[in-house]
Amino acid sequence: MKNILSTAFLALLIMGCKEAKKETTEAVEEMEEAVEMTSDNEWTMIFDGESFNGWHEYLKEGVSENWKIEDGAMVLYPPETRENGSQFNLVSDTDYTDFVLSMDWKISEGGNSGVMWGVMEMEDLGQPYLTGPEVQVLDNEGHPDGKNGTSHQSGALYDMVSPSDDVTKPIGEWNNMVITINHKTNEGNVVLNGVEVVSFPVQGQEWQDMVSKSKFADWEHFGKHPTGKIALQDHGNQVAFKNIKIKEL
Repeated sequence: MKNILSTAFLALLIMGCKEAKKETTEAVEEMEEAVEMTSDNEWTMIFDGESFNGWHEYLKEGVSENWKIEDGAMVLYPPETRENGSQFNLVSDTDYTDFVLSMDWKISEGGNSGVMWGVMEMEDLGQPYLTGPEVQVLDNEGHPDGKNGTSHQSGALYDMVSPSDDVTKPIGEWNNMVITINHKTNEGNVVLNGVEVVSFPVQGQEWQDMVSKSKFADWEHFGKHPTGKIALQDHGNQVAFKNIKIKEL
Protein backbone atom coordinates (compact mmCIF):
# COMPACT_ATOMS: atom_id res chain seq x y z
CA MET A 1 0.00 0.00 0.00
CA LYS A 2 2.84 2.35 0.92
CA ASN A 3 4.47 1.81 -2.48
CA ILE A 4 1.18 2.47 -4.26
CA LEU A 5 0.71 5.76 -2.37
CA SER A 6 4.30 6.79 -3.11
CA THR A 7 3.85 6.02 -6.79
CA ALA A 8 0.60 7.99 -6.94
CA PHE A 9 2.18 10.95 -5.15
CA LEU A 10 5.13 10.89 -7.53
CA ALA A 11 2.81 10.81 -10.53
CA LEU A 12 0.84 13.79 -9.23
CA LEU A 13 4.08 15.66 -8.57
CA ILE A 14 5.33 15.03 -12.11
CA MET A 15 1.98 16.10 -13.60
CA GLY A 16 2.01 19.23 -11.50
CA CYS A 17 5.53 20.08 -12.62
CA LYS A 18 4.59 19.51 -16.26
CA GLU A 19 1.52 21.73 -15.89
CA ALA A 20 3.52 24.44 -14.15
CA LYS A 21 6.16 24.22 -16.89
CA LYS A 22 3.44 24.46 -19.53
CA GLU A 23 1.93 27.53 -17.87
CA THR A 24 5.39 29.09 -17.53
CA THR A 25 6.15 28.38 -21.19
CA GLU A 26 2.84 29.87 -22.29
CA ALA A 27 3.44 32.95 -20.14
CA VAL A 28 6.92 33.40 -21.64
CA GLU A 29 5.56 32.97 -25.17
CA GLU A 30 2.83 35.53 -24.48
CA MET A 31 5.39 37.97 -23.08
CA GLU A 32 7.72 37.44 -26.05
CA GLU A 33 4.79 37.99 -28.41
CA ALA A 34 3.87 41.20 -26.60
CA VAL A 35 7.44 42.45 -26.82
CA GLU A 36 7.58 41.57 -30.50
CA MET A 37 4.31 43.41 -31.17
CA THR A 38 5.58 46.43 -29.29
CA SER A 39 8.84 46.53 -31.23
CA ASP A 40 7.08 46.06 -34.57
CA ASN A 41 4.16 48.31 -33.77
CA GLU A 42 5.55 51.78 -33.15
CA TRP A 43 2.26 53.60 -33.57
CA THR A 44 1.61 56.67 -31.48
CA MET A 45 -1.99 57.69 -30.87
CA ILE A 46 -2.24 61.42 -31.62
CA PHE A 47 -5.91 61.64 -30.66
CA ASP A 48 -6.89 60.05 -27.36
CA GLY A 49 -10.62 59.92 -28.15
CA GLU A 50 -11.45 62.00 -25.08
CA SER A 51 -9.83 65.41 -25.54
CA PHE A 52 -8.16 67.69 -28.07
CA ASN A 53 -4.77 67.29 -26.42
CA GLY A 54 -2.13 67.58 -29.14
CA TRP A 55 -4.35 69.65 -31.45
CA HIS A 56 -5.32 73.27 -31.97
CA GLU A 57 -7.08 75.31 -34.61
CA TYR A 58 -4.91 76.77 -37.35
CA LEU A 59 -3.30 80.07 -36.26
CA LYS A 60 -5.24 79.94 -32.98
CA GLU A 61 -4.79 78.71 -29.45
CA GLY A 62 -6.96 75.79 -28.42
CA VAL A 63 -10.05 74.39 -30.12
CA SER A 64 -13.41 76.14 -30.52
CA GLU A 65 -16.84 74.76 -29.69
CA ASN A 66 -17.36 73.96 -33.36
CA TRP A 67 -15.40 70.78 -32.71
CA LYS A 68 -16.95 68.18 -30.39
CA ILE A 69 -15.83 64.85 -28.96
CA GLU A 70 -18.51 62.23 -29.60
CA ASP A 71 -18.15 58.45 -29.13
CA GLY A 72 -14.37 58.60 -29.34
CA ALA A 73 -14.35 60.80 -32.44
CA MET A 74 -13.64 64.46 -33.10
CA VAL A 75 -16.55 65.92 -35.03
CA LEU A 76 -16.70 69.28 -36.79
CA TYR A 77 -20.00 71.14 -36.69
CA PRO A 78 -19.31 74.17 -38.89
CA PRO A 79 -21.30 77.34 -38.14
CA GLU A 80 -24.13 78.33 -40.46
CA THR A 81 -22.71 81.84 -40.71
CA ARG A 82 -19.09 82.90 -40.44
CA GLU A 83 -17.70 86.15 -39.13
CA ASN A 84 -14.91 87.65 -41.24
CA GLY A 85 -14.40 84.39 -43.10
CA SER A 86 -13.45 82.52 -39.95
CA GLN A 87 -12.13 78.99 -40.36
CA PHE A 88 -11.85 76.07 -37.96
CA ASN A 89 -9.18 73.87 -39.49
CA LEU A 90 -7.55 71.59 -36.93
CA VAL A 91 -3.78 71.07 -36.90
CA SER A 92 -1.45 68.91 -34.85
CA ASP A 93 0.76 70.54 -32.22
CA THR A 94 3.65 68.38 -33.45
CA ASP A 95 5.52 68.64 -36.75
CA TYR A 96 6.19 65.48 -38.78
CA THR A 97 8.44 64.66 -41.73
CA ASP A 98 8.37 60.96 -42.66
CA PHE A 99 5.47 58.92 -41.35
CA VAL A 100 2.57 56.56 -41.79
CA LEU A 101 -0.70 58.20 -40.69
CA SER A 102 -3.78 56.07 -40.04
CA MET A 103 -7.28 57.26 -39.22
CA ASP A 104 -10.97 56.59 -39.71
CA TRP A 105 -13.16 59.29 -41.22
CA LYS A 106 -16.86 59.76 -41.85
CA ILE A 107 -18.20 62.52 -44.06
CA SER A 108 -21.69 64.00 -43.99
CA GLU A 109 -24.05 63.82 -46.95
CA GLY A 110 -22.82 66.25 -49.59
CA GLY A 111 -19.75 66.90 -47.44
CA ASN A 112 -16.18 67.90 -48.24
CA SER A 113 -13.01 67.83 -46.11
CA GLY A 114 -9.42 66.70 -46.36
CA VAL A 115 -6.25 65.64 -44.58
CA MET A 116 -3.03 67.59 -45.18
CA TRP A 117 0.61 67.27 -44.24
CA GLY A 118 3.60 69.63 -44.37
CA VAL A 119 1.38 72.44 -43.10
CA MET A 120 3.09 75.62 -41.91
CA GLU A 121 1.34 78.17 -39.73
CA MET A 122 2.17 81.55 -41.23
CA GLU A 123 0.33 84.70 -40.20
CA ASP A 124 -0.02 85.87 -43.79
CA LEU A 125 -1.46 82.55 -44.94
CA GLY A 126 -5.02 82.08 -43.73
CA GLN A 127 -5.49 78.45 -44.80
CA PRO A 128 -3.47 75.27 -44.24
CA TYR A 129 -3.97 74.21 -47.87
CA LEU A 130 -1.74 77.09 -48.97
CA THR A 131 1.24 75.04 -47.76
CA GLY A 132 0.02 71.49 -47.20
CA PRO A 133 -0.82 68.96 -49.95
CA GLU A 134 -4.21 67.33 -49.35
CA VAL A 135 -5.71 63.88 -49.52
CA GLN A 136 -9.37 64.42 -50.34
CA VAL A 137 -12.26 63.41 -48.08
CA LEU A 138 -15.54 63.72 -49.97
CA ASP A 139 -19.05 62.51 -50.62
CA ASN A 140 -18.18 61.64 -54.22
CA GLU A 141 -21.79 61.47 -55.35
CA GLY A 142 -23.30 64.26 -53.29
CA HIS A 143 -20.70 67.04 -53.46
CA PRO A 144 -20.17 69.03 -56.70
CA ASP A 145 -16.38 68.60 -56.45
CA GLY A 146 -16.88 64.91 -57.10
CA LYS A 147 -17.94 65.84 -60.63
CA ASN A 148 -14.87 68.03 -61.24
CA GLY A 149 -12.63 65.14 -62.21
CA THR A 150 -11.46 62.07 -60.34
CA SER A 151 -8.47 63.96 -58.89
CA HIS A 152 -11.02 65.72 -56.67
CA GLN A 153 -12.59 62.54 -55.29
CA SER A 154 -11.99 60.76 -52.00
CA GLY A 155 -8.51 59.34 -51.64
CA ALA A 156 -7.05 61.56 -54.35
CA LEU A 157 -3.90 63.59 -53.92
CA TYR A 158 -6.05 66.63 -54.50
CA ASP A 159 -5.89 68.03 -58.06
CA MET A 160 -2.81 66.00 -58.84
CA VAL A 161 -3.31 62.21 -58.65
CA SER A 162 -6.63 60.42 -59.07
CA PRO A 163 -7.55 57.32 -57.05
CA SER A 164 -7.41 54.07 -59.00
CA ASP A 165 -10.94 53.21 -57.87
CA ASP A 166 -13.79 54.53 -55.74
CA VAL A 167 -13.68 52.30 -52.67
CA THR A 168 -15.46 54.66 -50.28
CA LYS A 169 -18.13 53.32 -47.93
CA PRO A 170 -21.74 54.58 -48.10
CA ILE A 171 -22.41 57.92 -46.41
CA GLY A 172 -22.76 57.45 -42.66
CA GLU A 173 -20.18 54.65 -42.50
CA TRP A 174 -16.57 54.91 -41.38
CA ASN A 175 -13.72 54.78 -43.89
CA ASN A 176 -10.18 53.80 -42.93
CA MET A 177 -7.39 55.76 -44.57
CA VAL A 178 -3.64 55.26 -44.29
CA ILE A 179 -1.29 57.91 -45.72
CA THR A 180 2.43 57.23 -46.10
CA ILE A 181 4.87 60.10 -46.68
CA ASN A 182 8.53 59.12 -46.93
CA HIS A 183 11.09 61.67 -48.14
CA LYS A 184 13.92 59.19 -47.60
CA THR A 185 12.61 56.94 -50.37
CA ASN A 186 10.65 59.68 -52.19
CA GLU A 187 7.44 57.69 -51.88
CA GLY A 188 3.92 58.58 -50.90
CA ASN A 189 0.74 56.56 -51.07
CA VAL A 190 -2.84 56.39 -49.87
CA VAL A 191 -4.57 53.19 -48.82
CA LEU A 192 -8.33 53.61 -48.52
CA ASN A 193 -10.36 50.82 -46.95
CA GLY A 194 -7.52 48.37 -47.52
CA VAL A 195 -6.90 49.29 -51.16
CA GLU A 196 -3.92 51.33 -52.33
CA VAL A 197 -5.62 53.94 -54.49
CA VAL A 198 -2.85 56.50 -55.01
CA SER A 199 0.95 56.54 -55.13
CA PHE A 200 3.18 59.52 -55.87
CA PRO A 201 6.65 61.05 -55.36
CA VAL A 202 6.89 63.55 -52.52
CA GLN A 203 9.79 65.69 -53.76
CA GLY A 204 12.16 66.27 -56.65
CA GLN A 205 11.45 66.86 -60.33
CA GLU A 206 8.52 64.42 -60.56
CA TRP A 207 6.80 66.20 -57.68
CA GLN A 208 7.47 69.60 -59.24
CA ASP A 209 6.06 68.41 -62.55
CA MET A 210 2.84 67.28 -60.84
CA VAL A 211 2.46 70.60 -59.05
CA SER A 212 3.13 72.56 -62.25
CA LYS A 213 0.12 70.90 -63.90
CA SER A 214 -2.21 71.60 -60.98
CA LYS A 215 -4.04 74.62 -59.54
CA PHE A 216 -1.11 75.01 -57.13
CA ALA A 217 1.46 75.79 -59.83
CA ASP A 218 1.95 79.42 -58.81
CA TRP A 219 1.44 79.03 -55.06
CA GLU A 220 4.64 80.21 -53.41
CA HIS A 221 4.63 77.94 -50.37
CA PHE A 222 2.64 74.93 -51.55
CA GLY A 223 4.37 71.61 -50.93
CA LYS A 224 7.66 73.31 -50.14
CA HIS A 225 7.98 72.19 -46.52
CA PRO A 226 8.94 68.54 -45.88
CA THR A 227 8.41 69.03 -42.15
CA GLY A 228 5.10 70.41 -40.95
CA LYS A 229 1.84 69.78 -39.20
CA ILE A 230 -1.02 67.40 -39.97
CA ALA A 231 -4.26 69.26 -40.73
CA LEU A 232 -7.92 68.22 -40.74
CA GLN A 233 -9.86 70.54 -42.99
CA ASP A 234 -12.89 72.69 -42.29
CA HIS A 235 -14.55 72.91 -45.69
CA GLY A 236 -17.93 73.99 -44.36
CA ASN A 237 -19.41 70.52 -43.83
CA GLN A 238 -19.77 68.14 -40.91
CA VAL A 239 -16.99 65.57 -40.76
CA ALA A 240 -15.69 63.17 -38.12
CA PHE A 241 -12.27 61.60 -37.44
CA LYS A 242 -11.21 58.90 -34.98
CA ASN A 243 -8.50 56.30 -34.28
CA ILE A 244 -5.83 58.77 -35.40
CA LYS A 245 -2.35 57.31 -35.00
CA ILE A 246 1.04 57.89 -36.56
CA LYS A 247 4.23 55.90 -37.05
CA GLU A 248 7.30 58.01 -37.72
CA LEU A 249 9.72 56.56 -40.27
